[in-house]
Amino acid sequence: MRRYWLAALTALFMSGIAISAHAEVKAPAAYVGLGDSLAAGQTPASEIDTGYVDLIAQELMRNQPLAFYTKDLAFPGFTTEDVLERVKSEEAQELLTAANIITVSAGANDLLRLVQTDPMQGSLAFNQIQVNFALDQARSNMEAILQELKERAPCADIYVMGYYFAYPHMRVSQKAGIAEQLDLLNEILERTADKAGVHFVPVDSFFGYDAVDKLPNPADVHPNIEGYRAMANAFFTIYQDAWEVAREELPEPNPLTFEEIMQAREQNEDTPAQDGRSEEKERDNHAFRPSDQVKTDYLALREAIPYI
Repeated sequence: MRRYWLAALTALFMSGIAISAHAEVKAPAAYVGLGDSLAAGQTPASEIDTGYVDLIAQELMRNQPLAFYTKDLAFPGFTTEDVLERVKSEEAQELLTAANIITVSAGANDLLRLVQTDPMQGSLAFNQIQVNFALDQARSNMEAILQELKERAPCADIYVMGYYFAYPHMRVSQKAGIAEQLDLLNEILERTADKAGVHFVPVDSFFGYDAVDKLPNPADVHPNIEGYRAMANAFFTIYQDAWEVAREELPEPNPLTFEEIMQAREQNEDTPAQDGRSEEKERDNHAFRPSDQVKTDYLALREAIPYI
């Protein structure tokens, strides 16, 4: 059934139907959120809940037909190399072919995994040589990601999401160095997007350097629902600036731990509709578990949902 409606949507989008009032608005929208923990909707408490992908989909549905959306191709801890592998995978092909809107969050883990933080002291440190190498790798991988997406998702408008300053709780004297590296990452993402002819969505101005209201956990770099709302609204400044996710439209919290997600996935795989593959790998429910634990399988954070 899923294959049928995805194929039907693909044929429909190939026909070039779009809302003429704005060149970037697609109707019906078929939205895929791709990338790291921000695309997955990770919370400051290391759970999965409503993220910017979900809020974008919600606002799309309020204003236009939404055929489906999914964040199945997002996973916490993914680097640009992981995202590139995911885009190339056979499992991703069906979703990408049907998509006409794709957002990509990738690059922060290449950089931030090299940063050592001490939330109690409000300090952080990194090796500049390692960071320079990581940023260059992120640039190369993002170029490859966008090239693959343009080939595999020929109907899609692609939006590369920028990053915010992730350490508002640190001492002022500690912020400048890492802020410069995050600015460089955003510059790399923007230049790469421009080179590929796709959109770049800057989000840093929605946060600033002291956004403790959006990043409440000093020991975690993930935003709360207000931070994700800011990211979604940054997207709409590019997609359709008259649209906005209002605070009163935010859904009630419904966080899931990784253990709960994996239990639900295993239950689904026990049904006859699944392909019968067994889970052979132990899975650590830490927020940044190594991505090599899912080299040949998916953590289905949200099923692709058709809206009639």
